[in-house]
Amino acid sequence: MNLSVKLGGRQFHFHSVKEVLAKANEEKSGDRLAGIAAQSELERVAAKNCLSSLTLEELRANPVLPAEDELTKLVDAALDEAVFLGIKNWTVAELREWLLNEATGAADIAAIRPALNGEMAAAVTKLMSNMDLVLAARKATVVVKAKTTLGLPGRLSARLQPNHPSDSIEGIRASIFEGLSYGAGDAVIGINPVFDTADTVARLLDDTATLIEKLAVPTQNCVLSHITTQIKAIERGARAGLIFQSIAGSEAGNRAFGIDAALIQEAYELGSTQHKDDELFMYFETGQGSELSSRTHNDADQVTLEARCYAFCRLYNPFLVNDVVGFIGPEYLASGKQMIRAGLEDHFMGKLLGLPMGVDACYTNHMDSDQNDLENLTLLLTAAGVNYFMGVPMGDDVMLSYQSTSFHDIASLREVFNLRPAPEFEAWLENVGLMKNGRLTKHGGNPSYLLQGSFA
Repeated sequence: MNLSVKLGGRQFHFHSVKEVLAKANEEKSGDRLAGIAAQSELERVAAKNCLSSLTLEELRANPVLPAEDELTKLVDAALDEAVFLGIKNWTVAELREWLLNEATGAADIAAIRPALNGEMAAAVTKLMSNMDLVLAARKATVVVKAKTTLGLPGRLSARLQPNHPSDSIEGIRASIFEGLSYGAGDAVIGINPVFDTADTVARLLDDTATLIEKLAVPTQNCVLSHITTQIKAIERGARAGLIFQSIAGSEAGNRAFGIDAALIQEAYELGSTQHKDDELFMYFETGQGSELSSRTHNDADQVTLEARCYAFCRLYNPFLVNDVVGFIGPEYLASGKQMIRAGLEDHFMGKLLGLPMGVDACYTNHMDSDQNDLENLTLLLTAAGVNYFMGVPMGDDVMLSYQSTSFHDIASLREVFNLRPAPEFEAWLENVGLMKNGRLTKHGGNPSYLLQGSFA
């Protein structure tokens, strides 16, 4: 394995595959904060050059966290050895060329997925331009089903996010009616609670489940509390459509979140008893930099650790995976340019590994970013075939205090790209008079229309 390269009259030698991966990464403030970023553009190009000649077998043999790490162990054990045998000698450059080749389609990508791990997905990502990431992700379709079907061609879905600063059900209901009136909510009606207690979670789950049943909306609910709190609420009889947890790309990072694989497996088994065999129910959130924020990154770069998240949550067959791309701030993604790059990277890596990827295209107010950066990212991701976005009232979450995509952004993206909601949800929208032929009617965006009808 050659980790040296001569470039621009200089000799570069990298001490490990982990260092090559880190220094081949596009500029990220998190990598610089961690002291692992390339010190110059020439060194970055040298690292990319070195990375391009590494084989998939070499990447598998040199994970960025050792074999003792729970994620490394579980993901490696799950790889399909027969499929891996056929691609193990591919270099990262050859994988990139194969993915971008016009002859390579969705079925071809699906065939090699079982042999790919997070390090492989991250490596090829580092050799791609933004347009490469759009093109390759668009091919890597992932279709999933719960009460609605997401990821079908010609469709764009939305999580209706009706957060409230006091968990007021009246305020939450008002946001739900507004979101539904814009055609948002086919991915999930998902609430981030202020109070992480089993009583609060059970109350919000049951109230939203009752509303969904009363309106006969084909969708699912979720309260995004800690997974242990959801388990308690569900065991008490609360009606949860999806079970949620944020995850990290290292065992230590997951411990910082208060979880491990055994706990995720426990929730998975509980969910299996609550749902039909053909309906998925797990929901994971990720985001570059979470491991660095808990000092569990082990000198690995944030893109590679993010890809390891996807390889891990793939083990639990999720209905939704959501990359919250700009939420944790400028220490990890300092600018709109870095945010856009990270969103495209994460969406592609997740899709390459077979996940139903959505993206919370978002930023915090202390980043060097603005609404135009957010909208540019959503346009690129929609072109790339993203499964869903967030739908937040006016794009400004009053509980989490960050900027995201609004209900009307979802309607605008569907109009620009001639896309429709999930088919089951579109049929409901047409039935209640909010949509016709894939477009909102005159009642679209008017929550009082639903409130005035028998639907309230």
